[in-house]
Amino acid sequence: MTVKATNLACARGDRMILQDVSFTLDAGDCLILRGANGAGKSTLLRVLAGLAPLAAGELILDADQMAYSGHQDALKLQLTARENLAFWAGVYDTHCVDQVIADYDLGSFADRPVATLSAGQKRRVGLARLSISERKIWIMDEPTTSLDAENRDRITAKIRDHIAAGGIVILSTHLDLDIPHATALDIAQFGATVQDTSPFLEGDY
Repeated sequence: MTVKATNLACARGDRMILQDVSFTLDAGDCLILRGANGAGKSTLLRVLAGLAPLAAGELILDADQMAYSGHQDALKLQLTARENLAFWAGVYDTHCVDQVIADYDLGSFADRPVATLSAGQKRRVGLARLSISERKIWIMDEPTTSLDAENRDRITAKIRDHIAAGGIVILSTHLDLDIPHATALDIAQFGATVQDTSPFLEGDY
């Protein structure tokens, strides 16, 4: 299993923000995107996840093996945490809800409506969706947002476990997470300039 990006270009609205992004990841690899706010980390992750169009370049990624966690937790507020995870288990055709609730320590609030949960609790349920998917490629946008230290450590451990099992993780974070052998990629080096993008945009919009 491989994720390979070759000379990717990404746009936000009508403005090109990244160009010539290239990397290759194999089973057991973790790529951490670094960069200032607004540099394009979220846009790149959305492109990788198939949620935003690729402006140029080539991407090899098995979408059927990919699960994405963005800024929004993708939860239905009127449902309980357990019901939300059961919904996603149905989407992914998996049968691991009870195990994931235990693994992510969600039991104390699993049967409460998501609308009543704290931001950190919602985040934990949203992240648990990745394990529910049983997919090999995790794409995670600032996964530790709203988490306290204990739960940051828990999700970091889940990432390590996923990599150790042969998964691939691509994430953005401003924190130094304890993920041995992860590769950091500063996307500032791929920032597009007006001169570079104007001709492309004129022909593409």
